[in-house]
Amino acid sequence: MSKFIVGLTGGIGSGKSVVSRLFEEKNIAVVDADVVAREVVQPGTHGLLEIIQHFGTSIVDDNGNLLRAQLREIIFSNADEKEWLEKLLHPIINTEIRKQLAAASSRYAILSSPLLLETQQHLLVNRILVIDASEELQIQRAMQRDSNHPELIKAIMNSQLSRQERCAQANDIIQNHGSLDELIEQVEKYHQLYLELTV
Repeated sequence: MSKFIVGLTGGIGSGKSVVSRLFEEKNIAVVDADVVAREVVQPGTHGLLEIIQHFGTSIVDDNGNLLRAQLREIIFSNADEKEWLEKLLHPIINTEIRKQLAAASSRYAILSSPLLLETQQHLLVNRILVIDASEELQIQRAMQRDSNHPELIKAIMNSQLSRQERCAQANDIIQNHGSLDELIEQVEKYHQLYLELTV
């Protein structure tokens, strides 16, 4: 893949979606691994058929859509089921991510993924941009956004790299502890840097 790809990552509630949107406003193509993960389990897909076969029909609603919250509860309380699901979905997700990145027409593209560093996805990128926020802020934001209970959010955080490990692997870090204006300023700084790197 010859295109310059920036891998954007951060823990749950760190502000990846907001930062992705700010880059998109600069006409930069963003491939969001979470969106791709939803696309590959739409009704009728191979991924969803395998999931139904494994977990039973109670994992989908009356319209055949995956009950994601129910699946999340199962896999975060059972390591074997989580491993099974990852083995099934990661290759399918990666194939689709590669396809979407290859189709991007902006000067550089962004791969936004919460598991960029925990999976092979980091091999697809030239540079790693980490969005960092305190654990208190992460829990607070994730609870507001998804109305999940704190225990589930902590379980998700424990399944991801720690802030220290993530920041240690970063080329660039955006601190998301302040205002939206501060965030916009940092995005602009890195946008200019990535444009320079792609000249």
